Amino acid sequence: MGFYMYKDKQGLWRWRLKAANNKIIADSGESYHHEDDCLAGINLVKAAANAPVYKP
Repeated sequence: MGFYMYKDKQGLWRWRLKAANNKIIADSGESYHHEDDCLAGINLVKAAANAPVYKP
């Protein structure tokens, strides 16, 4: 499993989290003008790994 950064058709940065079988299990949901901002988005998700899960 790993995060993959790429540029979309508009030349903006995005990321995907892919499972070991290469299936996408999460994505950035937004684009970033700067590579560093995209990496910061990845780091936010990584930091939330221990966040609580809420259900209705």
